[in-house]
Amino acid sequence: MPKAKITGLNIYPVKSMKGIALSGAELTPAGLAHDRRFMVVRSNGRFVTQRELPRLALIHTALDENGIRLWLPNQGKITIPFISTGGDPVQTKVWGTPCETLDEGEEVSRWITSALESTTTLKVVRMAPGFIRPQGKPEELGRETSTYFADAAPFLVANETSLAALNRELESRGHAPVPMNRFRPNIVVRGLEPFSEHRLAGMNTNRYSLRFCHPCERCVVTTINQDTAEKDPGWQPFNTLKEINPVPGKKPAPAFGQNAILERGERAVMSLGDRLSLV
Repeated sequence: MPKAKITGLNIYPVKSMKGIALSGAELTPAGLAHDRRFMVVRSNGRFVTQRELPRLALIHTALDENGIRLWLPNQGKITIPFISTGGDPVQTKVWGTPCETLDEGEEVSRWITSALESTTTLKVVRMAPGFIRPQGKPEELGRETSTYFADAAPFLVANETSLAALNRELESRGHAPVPMNRFRPNIVVRGLEPFSEHRLAGMNTNRYSLRFCHPCERCVVTTINQDTAEKDPGWQPFNTLKEINPVPGKKPAPAFGQNAILERGERAVMSLGDRLSLV
């Protein structure tokens, strides 16, 4: 049976901020542990991402014994505790799906507003205890599947050779290649043909199993340099990707990576180097 190998594991504790590369991560039905557990919103509850505020790409995140540490050069750092200490309720939505959340407080609000150089007040929120976010795509991801603040599925799987194929095409057109962080995947694999992830039903080991659901439609965030927060004026690699790998039946929307859910293996640890059977 064909095999693939895990070469990258990443979590993004705060939606749209920098990720954390890991050697191993616990699997949960809602995604890798600590992935996208927090989100930035405006004072009216409207959620904010790099699409609107590219500077989110510059804020570093780290896990410590107390919680999620945020830091930015010349801005200092602040820690959001893992365990909620309470907070004012905030009604928000993620792509139209209502969410009940709690505000992380004034100190965090002042820090993030300053760090993002926002002229209006911003807040950081977490899901309210006991609240389960309704599934926005039950026909594709299953009615029982739930996430925190991910756009769609609990897991995003990306293929190294798909990136290599995209970069070859970019360079052939006179554009600069891009790194994998433009696509913000959770799981990166090696051993597949370019874009063949879209034709797989899933991947598994004897400890866990992922089911692939649908290709991940990409947006303007792919054009944002994750080190400088600058947008590519030629909308690359978005424009090239939509030509060479459009979402099936939805041309000219570009696809990169595959959205996936956990079928088996809750609380198992996924590790770099794991060999995965292809389904």
